Amino acid sequence: MLFSVITITYNAAATLPPTLESVAAQTFADFEYIVVDGASTDSTVALAQAAPIPNKQIISKPDRGLYDAMNRGLHTARGNYVIFLNAGDSFPTPATLQTYADAITTAPQPPGIVYGQTILVDANRTPIGERHLRAPGKLTFRSFANGMLVCHQAMAVRRDIAPDYDLHYRFSADYDWSIKVLRRSTLNVYTGGVTACYLSEGLTTANHRASLIERFRIMGHHYGYLPTIVRHIKFAIRALLRSKKLKKNR
Repeated sequence: MLFSVITITYNAAATLPPTLESVAAQTFADFEYIVVDGASTDSTVALAQAAPIPNKQIISKPDRGLYDAMNRGLHTARGNYVIFLNAGDSFPTPATLQTYADAITTAPQPPGIVYGQTILVDANRTPIGERHLRAPGKLTFRSFANGMLVCHQAMAVRRDIAPDYDLHYRFSADYDWSIKVLRRSTLNVYTGGVTACYLSEGLTTANHRASLIERFRIMGHHYGYLPTIVRHIKFAIRALLRSKKLKKNR
């Protein structure tokens, strides 16, 4: 099959329904759906079991955290492309998988990554706006030297170039993983639209400082520490100027 859509859950009964609804609504049918649950004690598994989604597989057992569960999902997946859509995140329209499929089938060769923009939503599913970092029209390995320009949930990655997540990182292993995928990919295709709605109250958001420290380490490892330090000085200056501009316009 073309896609493996993977959702990681743990006691996610409050946030999972919009995710399940968006997967069930997809008009493109050539996909499997894998829920990797960390032995939830609420109704998460029951909700996933009841969802009217074909080719569904639910795995519920203790794990060592989010990225261990994501590795379990990768090892279970059979699709040519993997898409991680975690509890609380959702596809923006019923045609999202079709959009990915069209981008793949019209490309001159099987892309390593197909990607789009991301809309942030709150717990009530109210759109907050686009991410501060926008996905570029042309994506390369060097693009992520400026941060995670493409949201992890907004990309379909060819499974044969997808490595395991590095469990040394607790909050930002997805950034490291995405850079590794970019290094291996020879063609990245932009869909031109939004491909993910991201719940802005997830694990990384709740641990923002620790996540930033990890991202600095990851950026330094892949792109060099001196260029990373210089780049972060520029980031800080840009943020300061943006803050002053906002205050002036109030």
